[in-house]
Amino acid sequence: MTDTALTYLIVVVKLALILFITLTLAAYMVLAERKILARMQSRYGPNRVGPFGLLQPLADVIKLITKEDILPAGADKALFLIAPGIVAATVLLSFAVVPFGAPLVIAGREVLMPVIDLNVGVLYFLALSSLGVYGVALAGWSSGSKYSLLGGIRGSAQMISYELSMGLAIVPVVMLAGSLSLTDIVAAQARIPFAVYSPLGFLIFLLSVAAEAKRIPFDLPEAENELVAGYHTEYSGMRFGLFFIGEYVNIIVLSALSVTFFLGGWHGPGPEWLSFFWFSAKSAVIAFVFVWVRATLPRLRYDQLMHFGWKVLVPLSLLNVLVTGFCALYFGWARP
Repeated sequence: MTDTALTYLIVVVKLALILFITLTLAAYMVLAERKILARMQSRYGPNRVGPFGLLQPLADVIKLITKEDILPAGADKALFLIAPGIVAATVLLSFAVVPFGAPLVIAGREVLMPVIDLNVGVLYFLALSSLGVYGVALAGWSSGSKYSLLGGIRGSAQMISYELSMGLAIVPVVMLAGSLSLTDIVAAQARIPFAVYSPLGFLIFLLSVAAEAKRIPFDLPEAENELVAGYHTEYSGMRFGLFFIGEYVNIIVLSALSVTFFLGGWHGPGPEWLSFFWFSAKSAVIAFVFVWVRATLPRLRYDQLMHFGWKVLVPLSLLNVLVTGFCALYFGWARP
């Protein structure tokens, strides 16, 4: 087999594995969230399908597949049908540049653990995050429902607003690593994670990605007491399932990116073969924080949401860039 053919084969295998693992994790992330929320609220949660309720995700998938797929009479058919795919695809594609483990040696050659190591990986992630706005906006507009339209408008305004603070929170990471490649960013944290250098940036990034994922207390686009279900009110069957999958895959991807940018990525104590464990464990902790916050905090009002994004997070992000840049130059933090 030629080197080119081997390279393509490795990429395809990594793509298939990541797709299978990510979708499986998303299904069990739903179950984990329901179990954790149930315990925090002094109830049982799913426990009937399979031992300890472990087959509940399979039952949910069968239910979504067998439900009727309804197309509203007043909907724009083409946009209505493709909007869920845009949301799910942009989230899944974001995982392609995440280095989830130490490099492996296969057939005498070193294989990096992201599907593809882009030298502009940070820009790739930000670009896909921006494209995800289209899925939400088009779903709301194309449904022909005032509730969906209001949810789509809220969602697009919220995601655009918090993308700014999220992008600014990553700027100190790029300055300290001296690269836009996620592999280089993880390598620069071999000794000290960037959360130590920029704790404010880490906090701003977590808050921003929670708003990007539309999680409580930032779930205004789906506020059920105001908008029924927001931008996906008119969706049913597996198309609703794509929105659902997109949301939980987004939690996994954003948790993984939080670990990559600020918590040292796959680095941890012990030999390199434990790198997958450390990356998974750190990502699981961040995902648990998202669930914990959902069980703890009430939903913000929409004016509070926008005020917090534009008048609190954006100024703090700019201040963090200046302070981190000054400290990096003065104390020699930046990587040469």
